[in-house]
Amino acid sequence: MVAEQLAARGIRSEAVLSAMGWIPRERFVPPGQQSSAYGDGALPIDCLQTISQPYMVARMTELLGLTREHRVLEIGTGSGYQTAILACLGRHVYSIEWHLKLLTLAAARLEALGLRNITLRCGDGSLGWPEQAPFNAILVTAGAPVVPSALTEQLAVGGRLVIPVGPVGDQTLVLVRRTEGGLKTEDILKCRFVKLVGAAGWRE
Repeated sequence: MVAEQLAARGIRSEAVLSAMGWIPRERFVPPGQQSSAYGDGALPIDCLQTISQPYMVARMTELLGLTREHRVLEIGTGSGYQTAILACLGRHVYSIEWHLKLLTLAAARLEALGLRNITLRCGDGSLGWPEQAPFNAILVTAGAPVVPSALTEQLAVGGRLVIPVGPVGDQTLVLVRRTEGGLKTEDILKCRFVKLVGAAGWRE
């Protein structure tokens, strides 16, 4: 997976490649799907959600430019796989999940891997985590109709936000940087994610 799906397709960060080689992806997929865990595609999980394609996980993570000093906010814990990758790279990960069942399962997987630099919350991720802000990096693993202002406001100067934006089924992965002069936005690639549900996202 690391050699053929990631490095061969342009992922250059040695830290990202190392993290994705270390985290056992098969632990984050539903029973009976372990044989497909390292395939080049997303897989369904509980609550009609998905575990993202390995390349997309790597690309989004690389765009954040994480260091061991960074505090990270993740919107959409899901299976916990992306959370684990972020925890390998940043100082602390704060992750919010809308579905309690998913959060409970993810918490058990992350605990079993011995990842201690993670704090989880069940709630509306579209509003971020104001009391823990600002964050050096924010990663959203669900598609929003627009970039939520609540998230850009919680981004530290010099920080990066990576988020899929656009109508359902036709989204663009967007990188937002907060500079001293304001926000700078860059379109990265076309993508397709489940909906970001919440006050600043889509209604269920």
